[in-house]
Amino acid sequence: MTIRNKLGIIFLGLIVIGAVFSVGVYAGYKERPEVNKIVSLINKEDASVAEAADFNAFWKAWNVLNEKYIAATSTIPSAQEKVWGAIAGLASAYGDPYTVFFPPQEAAIFQSDVNGNFGGVGMEIGIRNGALSVVSPLKNTPAERAGLKAGDVILEIDGVVSIDMPVDKAVQKIRGKQGTSVKLKIGREGALPFEVSITRDIINIPIIDTKLRSDGVFVISLYSFAATSPNAFRDSLQEFSNSGSDKLIIDLRGNPGGFLEAAVDIASWFLPQGKTVVRESFKDHGNEQVYRSKGYDVFTDSLKMAILINGGSASASEILAGALHEHGKAILVGEKSFGKGSVQELVPITADTSLKVTIARWLTPNGISISEEKLAPDYEVKMTPEDVKAGKDPQMEKAADLLKAKK
Repeated sequence: MTIRNKLGIIFLGLIVIGAVFSVGVYAGYKERPEVNKIVSLINKEDASVAEAADFNAFWKAWNVLNEKYIAATSTIPSAQEKVWGAIAGLASAYGDPYTVFFPPQEAAIFQSDVNGNFGGVGMEIGIRNGALSVVSPLKNTPAERAGLKAGDVILEIDGVVSIDMPVDKAVQKIRGKQGTSVKLKIGREGALPFEVSITRDIINIPIIDTKLRSDGVFVISLYSFAATSPNAFRDSLQEFSNSGSDKLIIDLRGNPGGFLEAAVDIASWFLPQGKTVVRESFKDHGNEQVYRSKGYDVFTDSLKMAILINGGSASASEILAGALHEHGKAILVGEKSFGKGSVQELVPITADTSLKVTIARWLTPNGISISEEKLAPDYEVKMTPEDVKAGKDPQMEKAADLLKAKK
């Protein structure tokens, strides 16, 4: 798999974002290079953009910091660290939580995440409604066992206020060595803020579960879109076929996504060859990439299918659910999805630094932006804390009832 594909499953990088342009680059204001020298450091194709920018404020800020700053509680950054801080500030100025610069240490940590060698609590986090929030706790992880839920707002991390903290800095503070603990202060709708201490562990991302209900409805619970998910899903479909049922529920609740290719492959079991699964819209709108069904399409029109989604369904989950819904193959039941519909590419900046930059948006076959619109269920069913405590699942029951009522 390419680095870009691996970014889909990691979803979050690790970085400490510097203040926007609060530190400068390696030169003083009084000895700042002329604009044409700055332009020479930039791709010539972008020279007109650089010439239009006013760098005077930038260099003045450098000079003021250089002359007046005194290290009261922290150390003074090196000249090179100021360069990294400036680039990080530039990236954060775009206001996109997924566009992030990685200085050397953070780049190395992020690469270890891409390779799957990391300890943590087992949850995806992101910015939702302007606040740092839990996208989804993964099944059978410390986060799930601690009772965290999709939509929880992370107010503090080890006593540090985090509600407005950049995602990557939050991830860096939450991750850590197996056996150590992190204390989170959580805000949850309808409840007072509370603290929870979670012991970190090596996270093994779960893949899939199957179940034939007593009412004849077959359920495939897909927890992530990993490299092995297509094969696991194929085996689950064989179980479904052997069961003799014609009613299928695909449970994507709390599934934070993963590999785009996995979503396309899974959708291909239900769609004719060539049908659009998802579209990637780039900055150059004429350069749209369309991902199409491989045409496995093994089911007849007698198949009755529902897909469960909620606020923890993101990325590849939204691609699969959106495609099967818009092609009329499945109804959606549950709650509105998370809305993670963008594509990131990891671009080397130096030998030991990199920039993770959003390069495209994911659109459903009908052209709906997943990030902007999210996916809305055909049948909205809430899951309350009382339901969870009582072991009830009204969303699953609604989906099963709908399928049983179909002729």
